[in-house]
Amino acid sequence: MILQNYTPYFKTGLGSVFLGDSVKLLKSIPDKSVNLIMTSPPFALQRKKEYGNVAPEEYVNWFISSFYNDFYRILKDDGSLVIDIGGSWLKGSPIKSLYHYELLIALCKKQQLNGKESQFYLAQDFFWYNPSKLPTPAEWVTVRRIRVKDAVNTIWWLSKTEFPKATNRNVLKPYSDSMKILLKNGYKAKTRPSGHQISTKFQKDNNGAIPPNILILPNTESNSYYLRRCKEEDVKPHPARFPLALPDFFINFLTDEGDLVIDPFAGSCVTGEAAEFNNRRWGCIELLEDYLVGAKFRFEDKVQKQKEKEFDKIQLSFI
Repeated sequence: MILQNYTPYFKTGLGSVFLGDSVKLLKSIPDKSVNLIMTSPPFALQRKKEYGNVAPEEYVNWFISSFYNDFYRILKDDGSLVIDIGGSWLKGSPIKSLYHYELLIALCKKQQLNGKESQFYLAQDFFWYNPSKLPTPAEWVTVRRIRVKDAVNTIWWLSKTEFPKATNRNVLKPYSDSMKILLKNGYKAKTRPSGHQISTKFQKDNNGAIPPNILILPNTESNSYYLRRCKEEDVKPHPARFPLALPDFFINFLTDEGDLVIDPFAGSCVTGEAAEFNNRRWGCIELLEDYLVGAKFRFEDKVQKQKEKEFDKIQLSFI
């Protein structure tokens, strides 16, 4: 059982979904049992959302006091914490809040946990560029036109050690046409104008190129199985879903088959769906039952049969 002493709201062959407050339920997860926490907590937005969010000036204290100890405790020593978190604008001003950077610094500061010193390390920062985002904030972008649209989320990849489990071989991107030609015709070793020496090893075929830390991923889901089933059953879909390809990337990058993935701010359980697709064990915790009613649709038998077909339609590209 992923959460001891709690009955799942529903479960699959690989995972379980729990209804409740993650502040409380996380305490039932055994120490050092989780390989990856992949989540997108409510952002510190000025405008209140139906799924709940904390004001920027309160956000860091709320997050650290509520989640730091249990996140650190349940992760294996080589495990990872991946947080998708968007920025926020100061109320009535074209100036941005620094809350998500302050959160990162707070997470990486040394803390006392059960009498021992602990801290997270920033393994790498990622940037999710969503080209389909609307031109917001409207006041500064489309009305006064003194800013450009905000279309990037930061993603913090944190770890308990300087050497967490990870392999970029699992997330290689297809070679460009020019690289394919180079591999076919060969490459003469030489020094670039920058002074960087390119050896003959450069022409080795590694089955793909190493991706950068900028993920280009439109969030334009409009006719997915999940949305169709929500419409059929008159269930309100979660309003702030990240696309399936996002957790899929990090699950493949940072875990192996059979590993355990947890999302404490599950929403409609996109992380759970990606984990199920990749044969990982998983657990999702969500505070609002309305979202879990729709989350069940992600794991229906029809979805299992169509999942690969649906998933292939999702486009993840890189700079």
